[in-house]
Amino acid sequence: GAMGIVYGDIGTSPLYAFREAFEGHDLEVTHDGVLGAASVAFWALVIIITVKYLLLVMRADNKGEGGILALTSLLPRGRTGRVATLFVSAGVFGTALLYGDGVITPAISVLSAVEGVEVATSALEHWVIPIAVVILASLFLVQRRGTARIGRMFGPVMVVWFATLGLLGLRQIARRPEVLEALNPVYAVRFFTEYHWDAFWALGSIFLVVTGGEALYADMGHFGRRPIKVGWFSLVLPALTLNYLGQGALLLDEPEAIENPFFHLGPSWAIWPMVVLATCATVIASQALITGAYSLTTQAMQLDYLPRLAVRHTSTTHVGQVYVPAVNWILAIACIGLVIGFQSSSSLAAAYGIAVTMTMAITTVLFMSVAHERWRWSKARTLAIGIPLLAIDLAFVGAQLVKIPHGGWFALGVGVAQFTMMTTWRTGRSAVAAEIRRGETPIEDFVRSLEHVEHLRVPGTAVFMFKDAGATPPAMIVNLRHNKVLHEQVLLVSIATADVSYVPEVDRARITPVGPGMWQVVLTFGYYEKPNVPAALANLKGDVTVDMSDVSYFLGRESVIPTPKGTMHAWRERLFVMQLRTAASAARFFDLPSDRVFEVGTTIEL
Repeated sequence: GAMGIVYGDIGTSPLYAFREAFEGHDLEVTHDGVLGAASVAFWALVIIITVKYLLLVMRADNKGEGGILALTSLLPRGRTGRVATLFVSAGVFGTALLYGDGVITPAISVLSAVEGVEVATSALEHWVIPIAVVILASLFLVQRRGTARIGRMFGPVMVVWFATLGLLGLRQIARRPEVLEALNPVYAVRFFTEYHWDAFWALGSIFLVVTGGEALYADMGHFGRRPIKVGWFSLVLPALTLNYLGQGALLLDEPEAIENPFFHLGPSWAIWPMVVLATCATVIASQALITGAYSLTTQAMQLDYLPRLAVRHTSTTHVGQVYVPAVNWILAIACIGLVIGFQSSSSLAAAYGIAVTMTMAITTVLFMSVAHERWRWSKARTLAIGIPLLAIDLAFVGAQLVKIPHGGWFALGVGVAQFTMMTTWRTGRSAVAAEIRRGETPIEDFVRSLEHVEHLRVPGTAVFMFKDAGATPPAMIVNLRHNKVLHEQVLLVSIATADVSYVPEVDRARITPVGPGMWQVVLTFGYYEKPNVPAALANLKGDVTVDMSDVSYFLGRESVIPTPKGTMHAWRERLFVMQLRTAASAARFFDLPSDRVFEVGTTIEL
């Protein structure tokens, strides 16, 4: 499963990385240049993926979840000031940039594979775009089946793909074994001394060999650390190394093959099988960023950086395997739009990479902070390991800057827009929560105040949904103030989510009496379960029995009004109000019967 999901992105880079390093920068294909590019590609895989991500960064997980947002959540809590704010903002911005990368990855991966038909026959040249669009649409349609089922389908294909990469590379290495000299880092240095600044800008394309690194980290929650490591060292790294060296060996013999070196690795009769296999592999390659986007979205909602969206857990054994329909269809529309708009993988390559290089650099900075302050690494050890990695990341970022006017602006634009959405929601929710807390009343104080408030107790059961156990739901205060009534039985219901897939019915509810005819009820659901509140209340045991035919559900709804108070800029306040309207309905989320739900509004001025 991990092979089919995690390594698709990095495993399909051989389709275009070597080509773009030379053709994308009009570099002459020379003996030392080819060995140098192959050497840079190999050592990038070793340093960035093996050392940085697999051996270091993946040790930083938040309850098994990976990704830059999980890393951000590990930063020491309670720190205030500009530096702490800057670190958190950087983590959120890196997360936002990954969405930009997640839009481009499926488009460039599928398009680069389908373009292989042009090598086989020019007759299908005009069908490349329609075929790519159909493949992408099909890919997003199957996402609802879940990570595990998709991984079972894709895993065997990726094993065949990596085996083919290795065999194709070996075939060319056997003809020109001198290409193995590229394993010597001296040739990487010579690459820069021969091409000078042109080599530095080419670094932006050579970076494409490691673009799957951040997605690999983000997908850790879907499978765990060990399967990802085993897959890398046993198959993926050897296969990629052999293939990049094989492309180098081919170019030593046939410099003109740089137009599409991957599809020239095999014999002429193998082109069509290679196109079919490459297309299958690139469809799978898109999966790493798609599932990564689901994980990041779920984490962002849990950390209150995004409004509540419908999330479907697709595994009873892995809490991180989720499907987010809204994200799926937004990505689908954006990817298909990119294919139609950019028309070729070379054009998309100009837009690809800048977002993920920035995210990788931010990841290194955040990792250094977590290692020093949370793991108690000494400052010397942290700097000795972190600074060289950061220097490499920044070199890749610098090499990508030339791409901004040629398409890189798109990924940055997506990142900036997503960052604005996330920070606006966070700031707005904090302001609303502060307003609610300002008028919040402990339930004990509310119960004592009932002795001095004229009210009636009416038949039936009232269920007030409120996330803060121990506090009085604002909806109950407003209802009492205006209607002067309380039901004979009042349940204050809070919802908790456990780290296990299912919670036994016997452990579902924790009931605490808080006043005459009033109970605090905390319902705990497993991450895989849909929180069906009516079903849980129907099974309550002990002192509380609920007649489900006579229950009314009360929900609070905050109506936010933008004002000149200065909490946020006016345009951000309007954006936050729009976000509030798009958030998923709490009644639908908790499976409440619509004909028994009463929403009690509270007006909050920001």
